[in-house]
Amino acid sequence: MNSFFAHSTAVVDEGAQIGEGTKIWHFCHIMPKAKIGRHCQLGQNVFVDDNAVIGNGVKIQNNVSVYNSVVLEDDVFIGPSVVFTNVINPRSYVERKSEFKSTVVKKGASIGANATVLCGIEIGEYALIGAGAVVTKNVPAYAIVTGNPARVTGMTNENGDIFPKPVVD
Repeated sequence: MNSFFAHSTAVVDEGAQIGEGTKIWHFCHIMPKAKIGRHCQLGQNVFVDDNAVIGNGVKIQNNVSVYNSVVLEDDVFIGPSVVFTNVINPRSYVERKSEFKSTVVKKGASIGANATVLCGIEIGEYALIGAGAVVTKNVPAYAIVTGNPARVTGMTNENGDIFPKPVVD
């Protein structure tokens, strides 16, 4: 018997590693080489690709694809319809699987709804990415970034309290 829950409409391919207490909801697809930690929540229509790594206590909201080479460390929150990429210059007629770039979302970071994270990015511990932001470069730990392209607009802490960006003369 599985130590995780998968809704009857979810597809969990043989070989996928899924931790105890994880819940996988409607219409999800977990590929055979995916790794998902303990006590995670995957909302409706989440796709987890081969070689994607999801830590413990991660919450992924509806309509998110966690592609190959994406790493979500422990206690990360991914809002609805967040987009991760893994190739910097995609073309339908050129296969670039050997050029995938790793994206790492560090412990406790949160990414708001409809944000886009380009490949090769590291999002620091407990950083907060605002809804709709387009992340084109690394984000420091505890930073709040918003906009397109995303820029630091404040700071946060482990509880998610918001502090305005310090004014530098």
